[in-house]
Amino acid sequence: MRKHITITFLLLLSLIWGGIRAQETDDIGTETVTVVKPYSPTVSDAFKIKSLPSLNDSIVLQKKKIDYTIFSVPVASTYTPAKGKAARVEKTPPPTLYNSYVSIGLGNFNNALVDFYTSREFNRGEDLLDIGLSHHSSRGDIASTPLDTDFYNSKLDVSYAKKDRDLDWGTSLGLQHQLYNWYGIENGALDDATLASIDEGQNYFTADAKAHINLEDSFFKKGTLLLRRFWDETESAENRVVLQPVLELPITGELVTITTKLDYVGGSFQNADLNNTSNTGGINYGHFQVGVNPSLLVLRDELTLNLGANIVYGTDIENSTSNFYIYPAVTASYRLVDETVIAYGGIEGQLRQNSYYDLVQDNPFVSPTLGIQPTDQQYEGYVGLKGELFSGVGYNIKGSYMAENRRPLFLLNPQNQFRNDAKGYYFGNSFQVFYDDIKTLGIFGELNIDVNRNFTMGINAEIYDYDTETDNPAWNLPNLKGSLLLDYQINEQWFFGANLFFVGEREDLQAQAIANATPADFPAQIVTLDSFFDANAHLGYRFNDQLSVFAKASNIANNNYQQWFNFNVQGFQALAGVSYKFDF
Repeated sequence: MRKHITITFLLLLSLIWGGIRAQETDDIGTETVTVVKPYSPTVSDAFKIKSLPSLNDSIVLQKKKIDYTIFSVPVASTYTPAKGKAARVEKTPPPTLYNSYVSIGLGNFNNALVDFYTSREFNRGEDLLDIGLSHHSSRGDIASTPLDTDFYNSKLDVSYAKKDRDLDWGTSLGLQHQLYNWYGIENGALDDATLASIDEGQNYFTADAKAHINLEDSFFKKGTLLLRRFWDETESAENRVVLQPVLELPITGELVTITTKLDYVGGSFQNADLNNTSNTGGINYGHFQVGVNPSLLVLRDELTLNLGANIVYGTDIENSTSNFYIYPAVTASYRLVDETVIAYGGIEGQLRQNSYYDLVQDNPFVSPTLGIQPTDQQYEGYVGLKGELFSGVGYNIKGSYMAENRRPLFLLNPQNQFRNDAKGYYFGNSFQVFYDDIKTLGIFGELNIDVNRNFTMGINAEIYDYDTETDNPAWNLPNLKGSLLLDYQINEQWFFGANLFFVGEREDLQAQAIANATPADFPAQIVTLDSFFDANAHLGYRFNDQLSVFAKASNIANNNYQQWFNFNVQGFQALAGVSYKFDF
């Protein structure tokens, strides 16, 4: 037993000695830790104000003891919670639209104005029927002439339109009656017996039918048709047919438009030209045109370019002659500075079909003895700038040069005492059409001002210089024209508008027919018509959305000017009326 204890002690001593030797071999160093005082944290009491402070007072009030009980009574509740709703923004109610209106006015010179219009929709707006009736007349006299100066113009239009998903089409019928007098004879120019024998009244009648069609998603885009019959009281009559289909073909990303046109006009006059001293026979005319106008539309960033040509084949049916015409049709526009400065230009030409109807609309005092020919407008070249000077102010400036063959000019008929036609238009008181080849240089400028939605104003001016093939003046064409238009919505009730226009001097020819002579040998003198200025205005008041009253004033300056030679206009004219909108 002692032997085992000795061996165990030796093994333990060997392990301790090996650990000491290993420490000496590793040499990890020594550190000294000094303990000063052990940490013993404590919490001290916080100072606070006592809820019952001690009072040092000679009088101490004692609280009175209160005894109370609660008497509970049940209350029936009738409160029912409601769902919350979002507040709505109050909107201005849209204006009420009416499908009909009528306007009636009366004034001095026995002037009368009637205007009626109604529009009816069917099948949820897919079908639309419009009816319009207008009348304007005057039965007043003009002091400068002994003849009647009455006129009136009445027109009735009825149209029907149909809208489908891929197309819309429509037709219309129109009837018109116009009355004018050849009153261009001054006081004292003829004796009383001759004046008494003159029948100066002329009546014009028009009946026309129109149709149109527009298609979507088709190479055939649209087409129009016009059929018109025009005649007068002297048995003159004219027929007009115009058919114009339009095709659009997208080719290689560009749009090619092909406009074709078939245009016929034909008619007759029962009396010969007033340059003839005898009424030997009537005048017949007929002209037919077939035209094709292909054009290519090119859009490149700021550039819009339309390249095309106008190819026309024209036939004079009465004289059995025909001609082939090719005109340029090129237009372009380029935005130099956004919408502020846009440069544009073009060169275009056409064979313009003239007609008795169109000439009467320009000058109702023509005689029913006209020669009707088409105008060969060889070209009109123009360049210009348009855009906005600043917000609300737009401008347009254009310079042009045009060459025309057979342009119709209104020329006073010679006084022809050899004639005894049924109507009194051969006393130098009617107009013929004189055809001349003219080159025209023109400058045009305008400003359009939109101050706000209640005030708009436009002003424009035109200057022309004419060069005629015959070396005659450009009969009755002014060298200077200008106008100013104004529209002002004063407030919700009052509105005001005005238009002023200026026409410069014109020249005409006063001649006397003689037997056995050509018109070039007639005794004649050139007369100059003074320039004139005319001012017109209107003022209105709206009682409500339906009822309003208005007043119009014409020739406010009371200028006794001549629009045509010896055809003086009425002086100051005033007219007042009422307008009413309603659902019919």
